[in-house]
Amino acid sequence: MNDELLDNGFPFADGVLDGQTALVCGASKGIGRACALMLARAGARVVACARSAADLDSLVTKMHGDGHEALALDLEDLSAVHEAVSSMGTIHILVNNSGGPPGGPLLENTIDEFEGPFRRHLHAAHTITQALVPRMEAVGAGRIVNIISTSVREPIDNIGLSNTLRGAMASWAKSLSRELPACVTINNIMPGFTDTDRLGSLAASISERTGRPVGDVRDEWMSGVPIQRLVDPLETAVAVTFLCLPSSGAIRGVSLAVDGGRMRSI
Repeated sequence: MNDELLDNGFPFADGVLDGQTALVCGASKGIGRACALMLARAGARVVACARSAADLDSLVTKMHGDGHEALALDLEDLSAVHEAVSSMGTIHILVNNSGGPPGGPLLENTIDEFEGPFRRHLHAAHTITQALVPRMEAVGAGRIVNIISTSVREPIDNIGLSNTLRGAMASWAKSLSRELPACVTINNIMPGFTDTDRLGSLAASISERTGRPVGDVRDEWMSGVPIQRLVDPLETAVAVTFLCLPSSGAIRGVSLAVDGGRMRSI
């Protein structure tokens, strides 16, 4: 990550999220970690959630400001998720994010392989949202942002299960945007090819399956990206933070791409 975005390039007014508490899921690495850092830099108190306590502890020490918390939690354990969220105070901002399922052709996936990814993404997001929305409404403000994928609009080859899951998340969020209280918004961020461990794993998986060098796989990806580079996770976190601002209340039910211009659809 380019840490200059947190310092010299920080794009928001200092303290713009003062007094807000954000729950960021999947915060131990990648886009989730970047979101936690950016929201903290904007003034929010962050509850960083992931399975790895060690990674979370190192994240909390790096965050701007005080009062941040680490919450070690397996999002596939829905009873533990419900218990943890029920014991929290008011959460003003929720970032639903979790690692994607393994790549591969969709026809090779068994029904059992759908269960874990759907639990930690859609089911966990629904469980958390149900618990937090009444508290958001009580304080008159709430922001929910889901990290999904550009595959919602343009399915990506060799990650069929992820394409299916992200599409379900997008439809879930759009449906909720018609039901949530007026003061609570829900939106999606659709990352493109982003400089994360997840992307490296996908490239390695494709290479192993096809026999093509990892470098060739990455070059093919970049050939379709007008900015000709991977997106920095902090660039994605800037978009997330924008959707969480008090002044972003009229943005509701949208799916915003942060993909360097890769998608061809409007």
